[in-house]
Amino acid sequence: MDIGNRLQAVRKSKGLSQRELAKRVGVTNSTISLIEQNKVSPSISSLKKVLDGIPISLADFFTMDLEDQGDSPFYEPTEQPDVGNNDIHYFLVGHRHPNRRMCVLREVMPPGSDTGETMISHEGEEGGVVLQGRVEITVGSQRRVLGPGEAYYFECRQPHRFRNVGDVDAILVSASTPPTF
Repeated sequence: MDIGNRLQAVRKSKGLSQRELAKRVGVTNSTISLIEQNKVSPSISSLKKVLDGIPISLADFFTMDLEDQGDSPFYEPTEQPDVGNNDIHYFLVGHRHPNRRMCVLREVMPPGSDTGETMISHEGEEGGVVLQGRVEITVGSQRRVLGPGEAYYFECRQPHRFRNVGDVDAILVSASTPPTF
């Protein structure tokens, strides 16, 4: 993948000059120029910092279809990139929507999978509905196993963790703000 050309296309699609992006990020405009010319290969953390100035998430940057942005509000399963890690699949809905302010995911958790031994916390809010299976959700000191039709909603600053405690894939639909993917 040509990071430089992709960065330039995304920057231009958002109406930003190299100088404006550099100012937002706190680097020189020559740094942005060097990245766009592929003369400098940024680390993931440096690239994330630059993308935060646009703003666009890493997932959107790498999955965005620059050829055909389209204006369709509909997404086929093949248009929902898997931005998950490990065993859990997070299928991102709306990845080509410009300036997304929320993250909508179709989550597939195989039996025994979890989001990690360590509970995570971050800014924003999250909510979702379990469509299939049984998911143990821990939020702060509260823990509950949810089944089909049951839902959750919480402030993400509270440490949280998800774990499939059933013997079939757990399927959830969730939304969070601000978008994490």
